[in-house]
Amino acid sequence: MRLKKVAALSLAALMTLSLAACGGSGDEGGAESTGTSITVFNSKMEIQDQFEQAAEEYSEATGVDVEVYYSSDTVAAHMATKYSSNDPYTLSMVDAKDVYNLAEEHAVDLSDQEWVSQTPYAISINDKVVGFPVCVEARGVIYNADAIEAITGETFDPANYQTLDAFKGLLEQLVAGGMESPVGIMKEDWSLAGHYLPQVYEEQADPEAFVTGLTEGTVDLANDAKYNSLMDTFETLTQYNYAKESPISAEREVTEQKLAEGEIAFMFGGNWDWAVLSAYDYSENMGIMPVPQNTDDGTNTKLVGGGSKYFFIDSSENTSDEQRQAAKDFLNWLVNDEAGNAFLTEDCQLVPAFSNIPADNLDPLGASVKAYADAGNLIPNYNFLPDDHYSVLGANMQEYLAGQIDRTQFAQDVADYWKTAQVIAH
Repeated sequence: MRLKKVAALSLAALMTLSLAACGGSGDEGGAESTGTSITVFNSKMEIQDQFEQAAEEYSEATGVDVEVYYSSDTVAAHMATKYSSNDPYTLSMVDAKDVYNLAEEHAVDLSDQEWVSQTPYAISINDKVVGFPVCVEARGVIYNADAIEAITGETFDPANYQTLDAFKGLLEQLVAGGMESPVGIMKEDWSLAGHYLPQVYEEQADPEAFVTGLTEGTVDLANDAKYNSLMDTFETLTQYNYAKESPISAEREVTEQKLAEGEIAFMFGGNWDWAVLSAYDYSENMGIMPVPQNTDDGTNTKLVGGGSKYFFIDSSENTSDEQRQAAKDFLNWLVNDEAGNAFLTEDCQLVPAFSNIPADNLDPLGASVKAYADAGNLIPNYNFLPDDHYSVLGANMQEYLAGQIDRTQFAQDVADYWKTAQVIAH
């Protein structure tokens, strides 16, 4: 774990906020200290640098000392350590499942905050708003349209490739045109069993009933239509994978570089991948499309996603009322101040979870996600998977990816996992 000073936006904008908040100050060195300090846990590694650059200015402008921390441990494990040592953060950014795990005992009721009416993504437990959505993220197939169009000679329209049959036809066209392997697959367990596999649950007519059926052993997963639809697509992706001969050796950075620079055309992922893609000689003509499937249930017209990463404020006696108010002020600044908005959408390139926040300068993947979200075309995340779901089943899915087991065996592995697994209480 390493200590980082948190950041915000331009100093000029923050000084304006400071003058308003503190009644004005002639001290060019910044606002006088309020004597209040808050700690913030950031679990979103790709925006750590932006956070680092921002809070020192926020602290200087407002007089509230803000320190931000990041840990490479899993969020659940790190938060458990902090609470067991009676040393909680004032403000913690965690995953949705962690809010459900922690909020009832540890989170402040935020129902009276102005921003609640400005988002459909806040988390409520027992009729109390406890989770502040940091951004919207979604999953699908990332595409490089320039790479596709260079071979087909036609404008790429993802809507023309919603079915697996149409998508296969395009892959064959790309191969015939000289792109030997048009697909990349990330081998990481969190991508395979944290992002791809959960679609089997999320795209059911009743995800809750389906997962309950898995835990009770009443679901025949090997013969489930959605499981087979998504695994048809997965096997197609593996067939055209550039690293097909050694898929578990493929490095994420190499795969994303190939996609960014047009050596391959497709990769399953999410808008968070722009943080990696943008490090290379990337094309701006990229986006995210729904996972192609031969289905008539409409899921091949939508991305899977929603609110991603949530702040909650500590309610324990280790946090003072002054600190809690300072944390609320920080959240309100993110939503209702132009500088806070810019920090989210420009500095961090996050898709805003609030209707009042403009987002005109998003990266190409973020723009794709926002378009689907604005059109109501997001299938909600299932936020209650056990903490070990992606690590245990990720290892099994890596075997499936490598051709060491088949689809039937993988279905059995998933069924066996759910015999003892317990969803997060909600």
